[in-house]
Amino acid sequence: MKFLRLDKSAAYVYLIRAFMTTDCAESEIMKNIVEKSEKLRILIVDDEANIRKTLGIYLEGEGHTVKSVSNAQDALNEAAREVFDLAFLDLRLGQTDGLDLIPEFKTIAPWMKVVVITAYASINTAVEAMRRGAIDYLAKPFEPDNVALVIKRIEQVRSMEQRIAQLQGDLVRSGPDPIFSSKYASMQRAIEQARQVAQSDTAVLLRGPSGTGKTILAKAIHSWSNRSDKPFGIISCPALPAELLESELFGHVKGAFTGAVRDNPGRIAMCQGGTIILDEIGDMPLSLQPKLLRFIQEKEYERVGDHHTLTADVRLIAATNVDLQKAVQDGLFREDLYYRLNVFEISIPPLNERPDDVETLAEGMLTFFNAQNHKSISGFTDDAMTTLKQHNWPGNIRELRNVIERAVILCSNDKIGLEHLTETIKPAKIQLKLGDNIPLSQLEEEHIRRVLASTKSLQEAADILGIDQATLWRKRKTYNV
Repeated sequence: MKFLRLDKSAAYVYLIRAFMTTDCAESEIMKNIVEKSEKLRILIVDDEANIRKTLGIYLEGEGHTVKSVSNAQDALNEAAREVFDLAFLDLRLGQTDGLDLIPEFKTIAPWMKVVVITAYASINTAVEAMRRGAIDYLAKPFEPDNVALVIKRIEQVRSMEQRIAQLQGDLVRSGPDPIFSSKYASMQRAIEQARQVAQSDTAVLLRGPSGTGKTILAKAIHSWSNRSDKPFGIISCPALPAELLESELFGHVKGAFTGAVRDNPGRIAMCQGGTIILDEIGDMPLSLQPKLLRFIQEKEYERVGDHHTLTADVRLIAATNVDLQKAVQDGLFREDLYYRLNVFEISIPPLNERPDDVETLAEGMLTFFNAQNHKSISGFTDDAMTTLKQHNWPGNIRELRNVIERAVILCSNDKIGLEHLTETIKPAKIQLKLGDNIPLSQLEEEHIRRVLASTKSLQEAADILGIDQATLWRKRKTYNV
């Protein structure tokens, strides 16, 4: 079924007959190969109109988005203007050698895969094409199943790259598995709203104090959505100055500013089809807000230093711990951007408003840090858990995570006790004095602690206490001093 070497009319007839006839064996093979493939954005570069049209018809029939050009300059312009996953590149483009185009593609769009097609196939040209950056090679005339197999390989490679990028991000942000349950109506409502909005593509605004888990909930929305197999990106607005934040989000071209030694596609291009969370969007510079508004409304943007308009399908989730309405009144945040982001708002309550959730969260964190530190701590003492529940948690879940991680590292017992918790969350010590109705051991422990705190050495402390160092060592072990 070598339709690419037929004349135009014959190719159209053969193509339609092959893929529309139900008893066509080759059509069934093709269907089985590509039915689960992801849809790609494909650029065809060939100076033969017949090949551009027939290959384009086939690819569009499989659901892919296709742009066709006949020469090298148009190919470079399109690669700079739009985001393509794949390019089919003819090696002979009039007077231009297609091999010379491969490095330029890699500079303009390093993420784009290049498949070389040629009627003058040889081992030397195949090797040279691969050396310059092509990912595959097709000799003309080729059949539809050849194209389908290439598409399938490209899809697998792209999915693998996206998965690797996601895993690398997970390693950086590794932590306990999120727990999406709560005993409190306010948190239950937030979780249910997140599940409902996940199935749409609308913008989401997550509001809540720092450390409440806004990024975790954003990632959950992504995982519950139809975009779950696409990339998920995080951009922290306060972490970068305006110029670098724009480059990180939209990308830049080589030479756009000092230090721009190579093209950067930007997080939007890298997350094509997926989701980006803009963390602490209230800190986004005013100068960048109109560009973000335009992208949300039109899905269009330009890289820094480039006048070509690009498009991308990326869902945006914004998170903030500030009152954006007040920021609008103060002139620090654009009103139109606020209303465009605030289509669906989810408020996450602070941890001190749901103290009974602390135990569930702490136990989940204990399981994670047990595994990370090769320990088998079974739980918390009653005093330790009571202290955890009664603490105000100004740093919310992030603070709780840090406390549990430290406690696991320090603990050499079966359970985490008060002595393993940071002093900042322990209840204030009761001032003991002679004659109080307390056990003698408690008075002895407090006296030993105070003497140790006021002396420079164990020997000095033992001398003041009137005991030898061995006895002092045993008492320190007894009282976990």
